[in-house]
Amino acid sequence: MNDLEDLYREVILDHNRSPRNFGEIDNADRVINGVNPLCGDKMTLYLKLNGERIEDARFEGTGCAISIASSSLMTERVIGTTVAETLSLFKNVHEMLTGTQEPDDKMEKLAALAGVREFPSRVKCASLAWHALNTALTGDNKEISTE
Repeated sequence: MNDLEDLYREVILDHNRSPRNFGEIDNADRVINGVNPLCGDKMTLYLKLNGERIEDARFEGTGCAISIASSSLMTERVIGTTVAETLSLFKNVHEMLTGTQEPDDKMEKLAALAGVREFPSRVKCASLAWHALNTALTGDNKEISTE
């Protein structure tokens, strides 16, 4: 294993052990439940918007290390971004997770998630929170599933 893979693994483990932005937002503007039946991951995403900007993003749930770390990394990254910036980021992360795009410098810590594409069954674990975010910003669903 090379140094970069070690660093990425450490980022995932750190965000799983100590998830950032874990908990509910009172009076959230958007709330969506997500489930990955294959792995058993369950999460609820809470967003607080200020106009077109994400003022706060938090999550609750249970799941594997990849799912929790991805949710933590996602909320950490999108707080303060606009809806348009976030939707563009969703597209880039989705392409990175599915292997159609290599991570670049703009991905920062999110690049740690790129390794899951080597394990197709884990892509859904990493993408659950991101699909919840996309649906919360673009749809009217209250629940999503990776199936």
